[in-house]
Amino acid sequence: MSLERIAVGLVAVAIVVTVAAPAQAQPRTPGVETVAALPPQLTAGRGAAVPFVEQEAENAATTGEIIGPDRRAYTLPAEASGRRAVRLDAPGEHVTFTLTRPANAITVRYSIPDAPTGGGITAPLRVTVNGKNPKTMTLTSQYAWLYNQYPFTNDPDAGLLHPDWWITECSCVPAATTPPPTISKPFRPMHFYDEQRLLLGKTYRAGDQVRLTMPAGSPAAWTVIDLLDAEVVAPPRIRLAAANVLAFGADPSGRRDSAGAFDRAIAFAKRAKLTVYVPPGTYQVNRHIIVDNVTIEGAGNWHTIIKGRQVALAEPAPDGSVHTGVGFYGKDAAAGGSKNVRLSGFTIEGDVRERIDKDQVNGVGGAMSDSIIDGLYIRHTKVGLWFDGPMTNLRVTNNIIVDQIADALNFHTGVTNSVVAGNFVRNTGDDGLAMWSENTANSGNTFDHNTVQTPTLANGIAIYGGTDNTVSNNLVADPIREGSGIHAGSRFGAEAFTGHLRITNNTTVRAGTYDLNWNIGLGAIWFYALDSSIDADIQVTGDHYLDSTYNAIMLVSEWPVKDLYSITGVQFTDIRVDGTGTSVLSARTEGSASFENVDARNVGAVGVNNCGSFHFTPAGSEFVLTDRGGNDGWLAPWMLPNTITCDDRPPVLPPPPPAPW
Repeated sequence: MSLERIAVGLVAVAIVVTVAAPAQAQPRTPGVETVAALPPQLTAGRGAAVPFVEQEAENAATTGEIIGPDRRAYTLPAEASGRRAVRLDAPGEHVTFTLTRPANAITVRYSIPDAPTGGGITAPLRVTVNGKNPKTMTLTSQYAWLYNQYPFTNDPDAGLLHPDWWITECSCVPAATTPPPTISKPFRPMHFYDEQRLLLGKTYRAGDQVRLTMPAGSPAAWTVIDLLDAEVVAPPRIRLAAANVLAFGADPSGRRDSAGAFDRAIAFAKRAKLTVYVPPGTYQVNRHIIVDNVTIEGAGNWHTIIKGRQVALAEPAPDGSVHTGVGFYGKDAAAGGSKNVRLSGFTIEGDVRERIDKDQVNGVGGAMSDSIIDGLYIRHTKVGLWFDGPMTNLRVTNNIIVDQIADALNFHTGVTNSVVAGNFVRNTGDDGLAMWSENTANSGNTFDHNTVQTPTLANGIAIYGGTDNTVSNNLVADPIREGSGIHAGSRFGAEAFTGHLRITNNTTVRAGTYDLNWNIGLGAIWFYALDSSIDADIQVTGDHYLDSTYNAIMLVSEWPVKDLYSITGVQFTDIRVDGTGTSVLSARTEGSASFENVDARNVGAVGVNNCGSFHFTPAGSEFVLTDRGGNDGWLAPWMLPNTITCDDRPPVLPPPPPAPW
């Protein structure tokens, strides 16, 4: 992709969104509801129960160009939901969605070009309803378009951030190569998409048409439309017996900073044992609001928006932060943490455009025990919710977390007996949902009925060590690179896995990504022994792995430690594999696993890629498979228990689309 195709000037771009009257519409295409770009019945019972209906642009009527499918990183279709989208290149080109249910609000996921020197542009989106009453939605690429190596940059013309790292592009270490290789710029463009919400002003009926049109005079080279979510938004919730932030000086127009007013309302509410109520409006808050033993309730996350700028600190904070920004934080665990916090019914909108790992610029942070976070909408922060324990008994439910620079949620260090359920995650720059047992184990936690879509780096759901944790009934779709759908890893200094890990009734879709560092494909679910062996009681039951780009299941150890660490005793039961680009199982470690009622179809290569720890001994592979019966479509008797079937990089055979079993 050339720089000319990527960048346009720092000018506004217009798209027209039209809900056209039937008499004006072209022959209509019926609306097609999907979940993770699949027919809903293929993911039934898995993932979050969301308030909106998803429609993919590639299924709608369009005069634009359908781009994709493509699963190569650094391309616009690869980061699109379903790996396809619609590109509008000329004035008048449009996408027309037919509503399948009543709706008074839409969310558009889109991509517009970066500025030539980075930093993004803004673009008004003009909206008309049945050809009347135009509205304007402002699109932006200011929070998209990252480049280069970790931790990435906004500069498309930057040289390598780490010339002393090995890179796949030249299969070399550039700084140690003579003559030095030529590295094309922009290097590794990524994180292309963003999304915007719009209230339509009234409720429209099923059958009405929503048209997105690129207008005449637009200076943009292109606009890509990925999908549209449509829903009925309830009226604002009103709470009269509460500490209303307006009474303490908050400004609902967003012109003045309201952080002090929030502090005063919280202090009063704690004394009076009242809820803090934040009525409809946009409130400017440019720092952390510290919460402890308090309930803060908005009018609904479409109506109450708490928005802040990222602010540079005069000098680094003790934790290394060089910026602050909007966020609701519990007290530090070292100071005892916070308890009895309730946050619900509002949006947290940050201003984070680059990744600085030490910065505390997360939507929700700190330590919160015996607390509930429900019904928030969080976007443009570094991490939506990052918790540093020890802490216990937190419930994170029914939130929407989108367009993050890093994770959507991370349980970091000593988080116990907590639940993350019913959350919808899209477009993260790192793991969607993670438990990271650095120094102190997380234990007794559950990730249940969450949806994670299009993480641009790393995994949909990742468990790094810990004890007695559960991952159940989740839906993960379209991870892009250097990670995959579901991951369990002994890495990043995590405490070893102990007790049990239950991975139950999850579905992955179009997972199994490409790892740049290893130059191989990963499994839709993968286990990785880097810092220690993985030998806990791990049971994977009832999972469905659909349309995996490479392997469905992978167990792997790093080459320098392949003779030190192993993965043993993982049990796979009642698994369905519908489509793999290569194998069902890739074993690249010493160890063992058992399989019972694992059914596979549309397998692209041999069912088992058994490399073990790459010693290829006369006794066979160092990885042993146990057949417990009922395995169909992939596990032949001659492969058991440890036949060497090692093909390091087999050709990829794309499978047909998944279908009902």
